[in-house]
Amino acid sequence: MSNLTGFNTLFYKEVLRFWKVATQTITAPIMTAILYLLIFGHVLEDHVQVYPGVKYTAFLVPGLVMMSVLQNAFANSSSSLIQSKITGNLVFILLPPLSHWEIFSAYVLAAILRGVAVGAGVFIVTAWFADLHFVAPWWIAIFAFLGAAMLGTMGLIAGIWAEKFDQLAAFQNFLIMPATFLSGVFYSIHSLPAVWQGISRFNPFFYMIDGFRFGFFGKSDVDPLHSLMIVCIFSLLLAGIAINMLKRGYKLRH
Repeated sequence: MSNLTGFNTLFYKEVLRFWKVATQTITAPIMTAILYLLIFGHVLEDHVQVYPGVKYTAFLVPGLVMMSVLQNAFANSSSSLIQSKITGNLVFILLPPLSHWEIFSAYVLAAILRGVAVGAGVFIVTAWFADLHFVAPWWIAIFAFLGAAMLGTMGLIAGIWAEKFDQLAAFQNFLIMPATFLSGVFYSIHSLPAVWQGISRFNPFFYMIDGFRFGFFGKSDVDPLHSLMIVCIFSLLLAGIAINMLKRGYKLRH
C-alpha cells in the first residue's frame, strides 16, 4: 500500500507540475500547431495532394496532432527530471521506497497524459480547418498512446543523462526536432528522392505518424501493422534502457 501511495503521489506531482502552468505547457503548443497549419495550409493547399481525394490541409492535421503529442511527451519527462536534478529536490524522489518500475511508470504516464492532452487540443482546434474522417479510430488511439509513451521514455532517458539544460537542449535540437520534421508530418516520403526515402525508413517517428494518419484516411505509406511492430520494438528497447538507468541510479545517486 505504501508503494502504491508513493507511486500515486509522484504521478500526481508530475501531472500537477505541467497543469499548474497550462498556458505554457498546453496552450502554447496548440498555438504553435495552428500557426503551422495556417502557413503550410495556405501556401500548399492548392499545389499538393498527397492522397487522392484528400486535401493537403486534411493530410496535415493528423501530422501536426501527432507531432504535438510526441514533442510534449518528451518535454514533460525530460524537463521535470532535469529541473529536479538542478534544484536538488531529486533526493525527495530517491529517498522514498519507490522501485525503479514505479518511478518509470509515474514519469511516463504523466508524459503520456500531457502529450495526449496537447494532441487533443490541437485536434479540436485544427479540425475546423479540414474535412476529417475516422476510418480506423483504434489505430489513432494505439499510435497516440504508444508514441507518447515512447517519447516520454526517451525524455526520461535524456533527463537522466543530462546534467544541465544545455545538454538537454542539444538532445532535443539534434535528435528530437530533426527526427520529428523528417518523419512525414508535412509530406509523404514517396515525394522524396529514393535515398531520403531509405533514410526515412530508419526513423521510428515516421512509423508513428504514418500509422496515426492511417486511422484517419485508411491510407498510409507503410502497412500499419509493420509500423506498429517497429514502434513496439523501439518502445521496448527504450523502456529497457530507461529502467536499467533508474535501477543503477545512473547520474542520479552521487
